[in-house]
Order: sequence, then C-alpha cells, then structure tokens
Amino acid sequence: MERDKVLVGEEELARQREYIEKMRSVTDTLTHAPLALVDTFGCQQNVADGERLAGMLGEMGFAFTNDASAADVVLLNTCAIREHAEKRVFGALGELTHTKEANPQQIIVLCGCMAQQKRIAERVKESYRHVDLVLGPQAEWKLPELLWQVFSEGGRVFSIEDEHGRIAEGLPVKRDGSVRAWVSIMYGCNNFCSYCIVPYVRGRERSRDPERIIAECRELIESGCKEIYLLGQNVNSYGNDLDIDYDFADLLSSIDAIPGDYWLRFMSSQPKDATKKLFDTMARCAHVAKCLHLPVQSGNDRVLKAMRRPYTREGYMELIGYARSVMPSLVVTSDVIIGFPGETEQEAMDTVSLVKEARFDALFTFIFSPRPGTPAAEMDDPVPRAEKQKWFDRLLDVQNTYSAEKHAAYVGSRLRVLVDGESDDAEYPLSARTEGNRLVRLRGDRSAIGSFADAEITGSNTWALYGEIR
Repeated sequence: MERDKVLVGEEELARQREYIEKMRSVTDTLTHAPLALVDTFGCQQNVADGERLAGMLGEMGFAFTNDASAADVVLLNTCAIREHAEKRVFGALGELTHTKEANPQQIIVLCGCMAQQKRIAERVKESYRHVDLVLGPQAEWKLPELLWQVFSEGGRVFSIEDEHGRIAEGLPVKRDGSVRAWVSIMYGCNNFCSYCIVPYVRGRERSRDPERIIAECRELIESGCKEIYLLGQNVNSYGNDLDIDYDFADLLSSIDAIPGDYWLRFMSSQPKDATKKLFDTMARCAHVAKCLHLPVQSGNDRVLKAMRRPYTREGYMELIGYARSVMPSLVVTSDVIIGFPGETEQEAMDTVSLVKEARFDALFTFIFSPRPGTPAAEMDDPVPRAEKQKWFDRLLDVQNTYSAEKHAAYVGSRLRVLVDGESDDAEYPLSARTEGNRLVRLRGDRSAIGSFADAEITGSNTWALYGEIR
C-alpha cells in the first residue's frame, strides 16, 4: 500500500478524539469514575496493544480494576496462536455471563487476534450473546467510536473487516509500570508460515516511521525507563516497506545513541532476515542487550520447508555461530514445534540433535497446535498426540539439562541486574533480570526495585538464578 494509505490521517484521529470527549462528557458527570478491566492474553505485542486500549479508556474517564464483577467495561484482548489460549478466552467469556447478569449495563468487549477470525466472531454472535463489541487488531484505534456506538445506541457491534491494517500514531498509552516499556516498531507479517494464523489476523507488514520510534524511546529513557523492548512480528524486516535506505540495524544504532542508563531488547526475529550487519550492530551498541531470541522451529530441512520457513538447519547454525563469534557472552534462546503434521520420529529427533548442537540457554517448546484457516491445519497428521508427547519429553530432557548447566555456571559470579519487582518467593523477595534476560530471585531491600544493581549469584536451578544484592 501507498504510505499515505497506511497511516491513519489526522482527520480520522481527530474523529476518535471527538468520541473520547463524548464519553468523557458522560463519565465526568458521575459521582465515581466508571471502572474498566483490560485483560490481555498472549504475546508482548498484545501487551503493547492492551496499553494503548487502556490509554484510550483512561482518556474517556475510566479508572481501572482487576475485578470483573466491579467493572463497567470488560475488555478481553485475545491471542490466536494456540488452541490453549483460545480455550482460556472462551472460559473467561463464559464466566462473564454472571457479571453481566448481575450488572446488565456492563459492556463486554472482545478484541485482539481471536476476534479478527470470522469463525470466532460467528461463534460469539451465536453463543455468547452477552458480548457487546467485537473488534480485530486493525480496528482497535477506533475503540472510542465503537464503544460510544454501543453505549449510546445499544445493540451489538462487530468490526472485523478484512483489511490491510494501518498505523495510528499519537494514541494515548497507559503503561503497566515505569521500569520496562513495550514499543511497537511495526505491525503485521508477510511470511505466511504454514502453521501460523498471524498474517491472516494482523495483515501485511507495515513499519512505523523511525523518527516516531526514536522520539518515543527518547521520551521513555528521559522519564527513567530502564528497559525497552522493540516489538514486531518480524523485527528483522523492519523498514522493507519504507521508501528509505534504513533497516532494523540502523534503528538499533539510532536508539542506542540516546544517552542514558538502559537496556534495549527486541523480539521477535525471523532467521531469514537476520544479517551479519544486525549482529555486528548488536555487538557494537552499548545499550543493546546481548540476548538473541531466534526461533528455529525445527532441525529438519524437510519439515522446515513444510513449515514454509525459508532457511535450512545449516544456515541457521551459521547465523548462531557468527552471532556468538562477535558477542562471546551472547545468550541465545529459540522456539521449537514438535509433532508438525507428517513429521516422523527421526525428523523430530533431528530437532533434538540441533538443540544439542546449538546448546540454547533456554527454549520455548510447543507440541503442534492446528490453527483453523492455516495450511498446516489441513495437512495429514497421522501421529497420535501420545507419541508426540514422548518426542516432546525427550526434547525437554535435553534442553533442561543445558539450561541447568548454563545457570550453574553463573554461581559465584557477580552480575549487573535490573530489579523489576517483587517475587513470590519469601526467601528471595525480589525479582530481577540479567542482561541476557535470565530470571534472578534476590535477597535485598525493596528500595532497589526499578534500578540496576550488582548481584552476587549464590544458587541456581533449571529456570532461575538466586542471589543477593551487593
């Protein structure tokens, strides 16, 4: 699409601000501010979307609650990546029948990736009649107008048009805390991996203008933010749709030039677009965390081709090898799918052997979950779930061994960590992260939350490090 058609125009944004003011004119007359609950499922991109949705609700005069029974508006911001997430959302919708019965004026909103799918919208329309508003990711910037329509006219509103998707700049954001921030640099995906629903629900790739991103990061850093995540379905392809000679590595360099004490992270990356320039830039930039999440998905070339992942096992290992050569302390994590349709036991074990070769610091592992509407959902899948579980367990045994070994190697060292909150461990009451994004449970004073600290690592297990602030 032409750039002026990708960007939401000022006239359209002004229209949404008018609807914000209309809602505000109602909420300001109430004795107490009405309450909204924004419940986000899924990935960090959804978290960022949820913060924008909450920002608009806040501008409309809503305060916030975590109690659905007390909320005047309940907004479920959903994920469609796996069946489990979908079931959780329908479970939550079922529970909301009781809150709606107790408070018939309550407005229930379903948004996010699940909502964009026509089969989901039809199911909600027929079986969850207490849901008032359904809108997909492409329509979220129009929340004020759509919410006003429900509020002022009654009835049910569905906004799930099959559209390319656009970028709306300047929307209010209600961030969840001040230590860490999520900054979307692009939206959508052009890759169409055969198992993934994302391109169908989030549209084609569209990059934000670099000046906007840099300005947002500068504001966050100057306000004291210590950790910024740059987000996109495939950040490595950032800028491909811009008519400028400027790519993701260039964006990292530009943000890194902003003075301050902070870490810069990013996700998610596609191996096909990862370059030596990117890794060289990571190595050179002082603020960019030496941590790389690079999903491989499979260690077998035939399965990779069936997944429509346009790289080979050998090519992936070359990328990891180069990245580690320029960043010796690099922490590498990945995603793996076991039991892809048609995968044999030997092919699954090829993935296990890749994990042994790569020696990832951590691995996010999944048994294949068919997503209706994707090519993989139509593929012949003769292997029973119980057999896939056996392959999956072998994979976990290998990775858990490496994770435990790598964590044990930190014991006795002193690491710089970002103390980001409280933990649920009474003995180690603080939660922190290393530059490599390793979880650390700490002993120390609560006053350290929100700052960098030096931690002496005294213990470890497969999933976390333990230590004390020094």
